[in-house]
Amino acid sequence: MEFRTIFLLSLFVHFFSIHPLLLLARYDINRREAIGINIGGGGSPSPSPSPSSSPSCSSCETRLDIAKRTILAFKQQITNDPKSLTNNWTPDGDVCSFKGFKCAYNPFTSQPGVYSAQFNGYYLEAGDVGINDLIGGLPDISIFHANSNKFTGCIPANISNLPYLYELDLSNNKYQGGFPEEVLGGTNLTFLDLRFNSFNGPVHPQVFKLDLVGLFLNNNQFEGQLPNELGSTPASYLTVANNKFTGPIPKTIGLAGNTLYEVLFRGNQLSGSLPYEIGLLKKARVFDVQKNSLTGPLPRSIACMWDLQILILAQNKFCGQVPKMVCKLPKIQNLTLDDNYFTKIGPACRKLVEKKVLTITNNCVKDMPQQRSKQECDEFYKKHRSCRNAYMQKHIPCNLKAMKKGGGEALAPLTTYGALNP
Repeated sequence: MEFRTIFLLSLFVHFFSIHPLLLLARYDINRREAIGINIGGGGSPSPSPSPSSSPSCSSCETRLDIAKRTILAFKQQITNDPKSLTNNWTPDGDVCSFKGFKCAYNPFTSQPGVYSAQFNGYYLEAGDVGINDLIGGLPDISIFHANSNKFTGCIPANISNLPYLYELDLSNNKYQGGFPEEVLGGTNLTFLDLRFNSFNGPVHPQVFKLDLVGLFLNNNQFEGQLPNELGSTPASYLTVANNKFTGPIPKTIGLAGNTLYEVLFRGNQLSGSLPYEIGLLKKARVFDVQKNSLTGPLPRSIACMWDLQILILAQNKFCGQVPKMVCKLPKIQNLTLDDNYFTKIGPACRKLVEKKVLTITNNCVKDMPQQRSKQECDEFYKKHRSCRNAYMQKHIPCNLKAMKKGGGEALAPLTTYGALNP
């Protein structure tokens, strides 16, 4: 096993005790190895850094010296440190003992280096300079987590020069402006977290081509249509929730069928029908489009999403009959259809209502409690004529008879809903 894979595995072991969002890593390292993806690489493997010998002169600056100088310079930029993170960052101190940093031996340089920076929840402020110079001055950095601070300024432009940077978390800060294209240089990234900032404008399509396991863009002000490149993402965990995206969910989403486990579209302004291609997401466990303006009938292709545990379609304009096959998904634990315009559910769905797996309040099902008024339902159906789309109702992109029924095996822990908490 090559160095980058071993190095990343060791970092993830450390990471699990710190960051609850990435319970995903344990699960997805195996996934990437199984399908032949080079962990830590982009679309094609990056060349390994050339080994170099240790400096022979005592006056030469080591990589730890470089890191220490960088960290001390960063300390001078900090204008507010309410939790005293930087108290032991002193010129005569050991950089590997600096609070928030960890060191590891780098076999390519024959030197130890600072590989981890963990600033989660310290509410640091560093003026307009932010972390720009800090990341670039840590040549061995692999994990950079700065969740819940008050950093502003630019995203470091030299991310592409950091060969070991696998995890970048800048969430819950004060960043603003357009999509930070600098992150596109992080071709070795496996985890990118930009949520809970004030980024705006369209999302750059290339971000969906980074070789990521987790991509979290939620709770910003991104807008415009989701690009077709969304289907190119190899990410297992994707959330674009709570932005201002408009237009349809791209039909290309079906291209992510072998890798996408959880996807959150909730809290946007998406419109149009659900594409039947979502049925190609055969490994999906979570599909959530709550609080959008989606309409039309539900595609029966959902029946092919055999691993689905959570399907949230509430607060949209879906209509027609709920397909019985949707209610027969073997692993479904939460099927939420509230605040739509469904008119009919069959016996299979009624069983889920009894089990409190399915909720369908504020719809147009005549014999169910807590439904919309007849007048409201009639007004809706006068304007919406697309609730009996024959293609959507009949086309199923899988052989249901050939699919094995699940339900007996243990369900994997879910991850993306943790991303909705800053």
